[in-house]
Amino acid sequence: MSPLQLPFSPRFITLTLAVLAMLIFGTALAFDQRSLILAVLVGISIFLVLVGISDLIQKSHAILRNYPIAGHMRFIFEAIRPEMRQYFFEGEKDGMPFSRDRRAIVYQRAKNALDVRPFGTEYDVYALGYEWMAHSIAPTPVSREPHRVLIGGPECTQPYSASIFNISAMSFGALSPNAIRALNGGAKIGGFYHDTGEGGYSPYHREGGGDIVWEIGSGYFGARNDDGTFSPERFAEGAKNPQVKMVELKLSQGAKPGHGGVLPAPKVSREISLTRGVPMGQDCVSPSRHSAFSTPVEMMRFIAEMRRLSGGKPAGFKLCIGHEWEFLAICKAMLETGIYPDFIVVDGKEGGTGAAPMEFVDHIGKPMRQGLYFVHNALIGIGVRDRIKLGAAGKIITAFDIVRAMALGADWCNAARGFMFAVGCIQSQHCHTDRCPTGVATQDPTRQRALFVPDKIQRVVNFHRATVHELAELTAAAGLEHPNDFKPIHISRRISPKEVVTFDDVYPALANKALTNGTAPPRWTQPWNMADAHSFRAVT
Repeated sequence: MSPLQLPFSPRFITLTLAVLAMLIFGTALAFDQRSLILAVLVGISIFLVLVGISDLIQKSHAILRNYPIAGHMRFIFEAIRPEMRQYFFEGEKDGMPFSRDRRAIVYQRAKNALDVRPFGTEYDVYALGYEWMAHSIAPTPVSREPHRVLIGGPECTQPYSASIFNISAMSFGALSPNAIRALNGGAKIGGFYHDTGEGGYSPYHREGGGDIVWEIGSGYFGARNDDGTFSPERFAEGAKNPQVKMVELKLSQGAKPGHGGVLPAPKVSREISLTRGVPMGQDCVSPSRHSAFSTPVEMMRFIAEMRRLSGGKPAGFKLCIGHEWEFLAICKAMLETGIYPDFIVVDGKEGGTGAAPMEFVDHIGKPMRQGLYFVHNALIGIGVRDRIKLGAAGKIITAFDIVRAMALGADWCNAARGFMFAVGCIQSQHCHTDRCPTGVATQDPTRQRALFVPDKIQRVVNFHRATVHELAELTAAAGLEHPNDFKPIHISRRISPKEVVTFDDVYPALANKALTNGTAPPRWTQPWNMADAHSFRAVT
């Protein structure tokens, strides 16, 4: 049973209690204190009798049929368990997927509250896996202007200057209209972009006026024909909107790489139907693979078509790395066709806002740092890294998270759950139940009301501004001019109480054009030889 999914709806229970309260207080006004106590007892008894009768006659839950009234305690404790753990049992470094202190830093920065920590770190700095950034004896001045990155290769006629930190892909449908409004309004004021996710370019994205990266997934939502295939005309109509700054092809996502998705028919509201271009009353299916292309070469041509249809805006793709030879096959397709994406966003298997089967969440896909450095080196290995920008997403919360990703090759970073915290998410993990207690990840109109858009817009702005400022301070502390100057040598990791390595040791670099001139080490030659520009299947 889903948390708080009781036989009586919250509205019914609230109304019943309100009526009983009116009867009790009416009795209190008319009679003496003894009558009030009696009325309270009668009211409670009536309520419990109603619940008990409902439990006995319902057929969905055996526990409630056998244990009427008392059986509800199981579901109540199940519902509040995450909150009880968070507020009563977790230490500052405890809690998954995000620890208490990492959530707290977002809340504090979003509210412009004091975000410093006293009395030293709570990490065991001699523990296995601890990581840190090297600083300089001669720091550079802290940049007064937010750092940005220019995205767009030679074929791009409308390059985009992006913030170093942006809102990652989260779809309308997964998030509430008010959450989309708050995020996009914050992006508008703060000067950073908002990725739509594959759920479509909705009216709630449009009304805020913030910069948009329009993500197109295998369902082609908002850019599809009635049979679910890609519609160039509908795509061009949306992509040419000046608010859309870049277009992104989604191959896979960290939450469930290699897995499609289904929005059940009852959840396909009129708004979602219009946004996605799908009929009401039918399941909204996002296939596990694309129908617009089937080979790496065809994929490159499709990206070139997306760029053309958008009017020359930056076009790229997002993926979580799985089979290495598949990405190397894409690299070979770039070389063969002469078509290059303007950017690639590497998502990590750390997950995200999408719900997925446990096996996919826990064991499918390459973690972001390994995937990012693999892509970075693969592009170096074919000699095209200088013309393709790299974004990274995967549990990015703090400026140090951004520094670490940039040291491994990212040109900028995206965050999804971090910005969810900024608009009020408390990590209750009810996202998939449509019963989000803060109105962030729900389509329930009553629950959405909890998210007051004007206040949350400012919190999104505050969180972004504070994080980018801390990134500038870390960059200056390292003696660098721009976050893109970070290299693996700047990050160290403890591998034993006595041994430390830098990321240079953990992630060995590939020489320029080493894949194309045959000088790559054996670790690279096997997947390179397995890659075929005309098939995603491995060459055996």
